[in-house]
Amino acid sequence: MLALALAAAVSAGAAEPASAPAPESSLPRDSADAAVVRGGIVFRTYCVLCHGAAGKGDGRAAKLYTPRPANLTISPFNDAYKEMIVRGGGASVGRSSYMPPWGDELTDEQIQDLIAFLRELRKTGA
Repeated sequence: MLALALAAAVSAGAAEPASAPAPESSLPRDSADAAVVRGGIVFRTYCVLCHGAAGKGDGRAAKLYTPRPANLTISPFNDAYKEMIVRGGGASVGRSSYMPPWGDELTDEQIQDLIAFLRELRKTGA
């Protein structure tokens, strides 16, 4: 169901101009599902190159790094730890310095949405 909502949200956004009213079936902005959809957009924009489309650490740039990017579908870390890695980069928590800090690039909302997406990714093993 979430995948359908994501596909509908992405295709609706691409097909309609930004000023068009939202269709009645769109997700409320403050819903958990909407956060996951927005987080998926952040993930595809900033993370997919290294972590891969499914978050398994097999993105196009992954082979350039040792250690390889994390497989986010099996990550054992809690949301707070993931937020620290996203904000401060891998080196800030004693992990790979190849994971850049995104705290100055992403808004607080984008980071929270990304964490919601990663939580869903972990549940589904996408």
